[in-house]
Amino acid sequence: MDEGVVDGVEQLNAHFEALLAAGEQIEPRDWMPDGYRRMLVRQISQHAHSEIIGMQPEGAWLTRAPSLHRKASLLAKVQDEAGHGLYLYSAAETLGVSRADLLDALHSGHQRYAATFNHPALTWADTGAIAWLTDGAAVVNQAPLCHTSYGPYARAMRRVCQEEAFHVRQGYDVLWSLCQGTPEQKEMAQDAVNRWWLPAVALMFGPPDTVAGGSDDRTAAMGAAVSQRSMAWGIKRHTNDELRQRFVDNVVPQAERMGVTLPDPAIRWNEERGHYDFSPIDWQLFRGALGDGSQCARQRLAHRVAAHEDGAWVREAVDAYAAQLADGELESVELDDEGRRVS
Repeated sequence: MDEGVVDGVEQLNAHFEALLAAGEQIEPRDWMPDGYRRMLVRQISQHAHSEIIGMQPEGAWLTRAPSLHRKASLLAKVQDEAGHGLYLYSAAETLGVSRADLLDALHSGHQRYAATFNHPALTWADTGAIAWLTDGAAVVNQAPLCHTSYGPYARAMRRVCQEEAFHVRQGYDVLWSLCQGTPEQKEMAQDAVNRWWLPAVALMFGPPDTVAGGSDDRTAAMGAAVSQRSMAWGIKRHTNDELRQRFVDNVVPQAERMGVTLPDPAIRWNEERGHYDFSPIDWQLFRGALGDGSQCARQRLAHRVAAHEDGAWVREAVDAYAAQLADGELESVELDDEGRRVS
């Protein structure tokens, strides 16, 4: 490479690092290293995919909600999750990737989503456990992203986290109501918490950011290296284990007030650490049970692909209308708040 080009890249990288050191955010028109861009595309797209796929477990209960009130609130929550996916796809597009390519990568299995959602929602109580536990984990995990180093991602996350915090209260209310009901209803709530606790505490945060000495787990080592680079670039602000501990500390008192038991006999307050202790996570178990090859994972992805294909005519109609507007074949129509044409 030409010496002048090398010097130019080094100057650009020095300016980039100086912005990060000063706590400034990187914007789409700023120069950024290719590795930084790739890491952001990977993280934001996986986040967006998780929001879209995550609609499915709760969406399955929309027609079976126990009351009109519960149906309306669940419908609003599912719509919020769809909106979160759209915010995040828009943020990813500022990095020079197309939404269509991201969706193709999801549908073909080249990009992933959070494996937490490769878990069936068996009863109505699952909608409460999902919102209280997985959305509660999401808030803890994602709140620091409101200050991530990439501006469009940070701004999208501020809206997402506001809505996710409301979802947590919504889920808590569902489980609280069941716990105040009949013994059968309380048992249903406990059963849902039993099934969603470990997916939330494990998969919503991911594996440890450090590898134990002597470990020959190459996947864990690679993950730790990526996490360290992400923190150095200001994309992540805390390690996975720090966030996991924060989540456990939040949830244990809430479970005690609600009257459910978290399915971990090792949970107890550690006065010396000032945190709750909990059992170590068997990562091999999760990789086998909730991986891409599980039946539920195949169903989730197949459902998503079918929905995308069924909606193709809408995208084609929008593109055709936009093309006709551009060619001057149609005039733009302005509507008022009630949908009536403005003359």
